[in-house]
Amino acid sequence: MEFRVNDAVLYGTEGVCRIAEISEQNFMGESRRYYVLKPVYSGSSTVFVPLDNEALTAKMRRVLSPEEIYTLIRTMPSEEALSIDDDHARRDHCRAVLNGGDRAAMVGMIKALYLRKQRQEAAGRKFHAADEHFLHDAEKLLYDEFAHVLQIKRDQVLPFILAQIEVQTKA
Repeated sequence: MEFRVNDAVLYGTEGVCRIAEISEQNFMGESRRYYVLKPVYSGSSTVFVPLDNEALTAKMRRVLSPEEIYTLIRTMPSEEALSIDDDHARRDHCRAVLNGGDRAAMVGMIKALYLRKQRQEAAGRKFHAADEHFLHDAEKLLYDEFAHVLQIKRDQVLPFILAQIEVQTKA
C-alpha cells in the first residue's frame, strides 16, 4: 500500500500518525527515502520508516473509515472474548494482536482482558501487570483511532461506544 504526505496511518503500537513528509534522509552515512511520521497524540516524537524496508512499512496501516468504525462497534457485543489461562500463551497472543492491527481481534482482546480483570478482582487477586499493560496499549490504539476518525476527544470514545451499543440493543 502506498501512502502520501498528510495521510493518517496507524504505525505499530505508536498509534495514529500523520505522514509529515516523504524525504531522502541520511542516517549513519546511508541515504534512503523515508516516511516521516508525526504521532498525532504525542507531539514531540518523530518516526522514520524506510520506504524500502518491507517489515517496517508493513506496520503502517490505513486508519478505519467512520463507516468501518460504526460496523466494528455494532459487532462488539458479539465479539468473542478468548480466555487464555496460561500467562505465556496469553502474553504471546496479546503481543501478536497488538502488532497485527486487526481491530476486531483487538476488541476481543480488550474484552477478554477486562473480563479477566473483573474475575481476578472478584477473587481477591491482583491483575497481572503485563495484562494491564496490554489492556492499556490496546485501548489507547483503538480509542486514539476512533477519536481521530470520528473527530471526538479521546475521553469521549468509551461513552460514545457504549451509547452506540445501547441504541443498537434497543432497536
